[in-house]
Amino acid sequence: MFENLNWWEIGGLLLLALLIFGDRLPNVINDGLRMLRNLRQMATNATGDLSRELGTDIKLEDLHPKAFIRKHVLSEEDEALLRKPLQSAYENVRSDLTGVHNELKDVASAADLKNSVTSLEKPRLTKTAGTAQANGAAPTPAPAPRTFDVDAT
Repeated sequence: MFENLNWWEIGGLLLLALLIFGDRLPNVINDGLRMLRNLRQMATNATGDLSRELGTDIKLEDLHPKAFIRKHVLSEEDEALLRKPLQSAYENVRSDLTGVHNELKDVASAADLKNSVTSLEKPRLTKTAGTAQANGAAPTPAPAPRTFDVDAT
């Protein structure tokens, strides 16, 4: 219930409750706990009444429409026959995705090796840029190394 709140937010809420209710805070907490106990007791009584009226072999979970249909309409063999094509399709998709995942890992590791080899090479210096500046022309920048495959895009 409180998984979205951190300790600072819970502390802030408690401080806010203390400021709002003040001296009445213990009475408000007691009233809230009493209401919670009454709700639990009503739910327990309703569950008991349902099981008494419907029979002892029926559970509250069996009243869900999907569970009811699965239990009373489909037999175990029918359910297995319905799941078999879906299970084989699931296995096929899973194996394909595993293959693609492995290929992507191989490509990523090969790209990392390629980048580490090119970073070890010394940069080449050329004198053509100096002659272009002497003639009054702007130097042409060297083309930036591409980090992606042009053919793949």
